[in-house]
Amino acid sequence: MIGLIVAIILFNLLLFIFNIKFSKQQIAHIWMFTAAFQAAFDIYIDIKYQGYWYFTKSADWASLPTYLVLVQPVNVLFLNYYPFQGCKRKKIKYVLCWEVALLIYELITLLPEPWGYFHYGWWNLFYSALVNPLLLYILVTYYKHFIK
Repeated sequence: MIGLIVAIILFNLLLFIFNIKFSKQQIAHIWMFTAAFQAAFDIYIDIKYQGYWYFTKSADWASLPTYLVLVQPVNVLFLNYYPFQGCKRKKIKYVLCWEVALLIYELITLLPEPWGYFHYGWWNLFYSALVNPLLLYILVTYYKHFIK
C-alpha cells in the first residue's frame, strides 16, 4: 500500500507542476475517460479472467485508488507533451520512451508488499508491452476527437 500511496502523490504532484497545456475542464475530460476506460478494461482482464489484480483477486476497496487517481495524471502528462504536430518518427520515439517508463513502473509495482500492489495471473510484462502502445493510441485518438 505504501508504493501505491507514494505513486499517487508523485504522479499527481508531477501533473500539478508540469501541466502546461490543459485547462481544468480538459483535465477532467481526460480523467473521466481514463477512469471509465480503465474500469472497463480491468473488469475483463482483472476480475473476469484474473489476468492480473491489485492487492487481491477479487474486487476490493483497496484497489479503488488505482482506478480513480493513479493512471489519470500519467495520461494527462503523456498527452501534455505528446508531439501532435511532429512527424511520425517523433511520435513513435515519444511513445517508445513512455513504453519503457511504463514497463519499469509495472516492474516496481510487482515488488512485494508494502511497496508493490500489482500481481500477475496469466498476464505478464510481454502482454503489457504489446497492449500499452494500443492504449496510448486510443488515448491520443480520444483527445484529438473529443477534447481538442
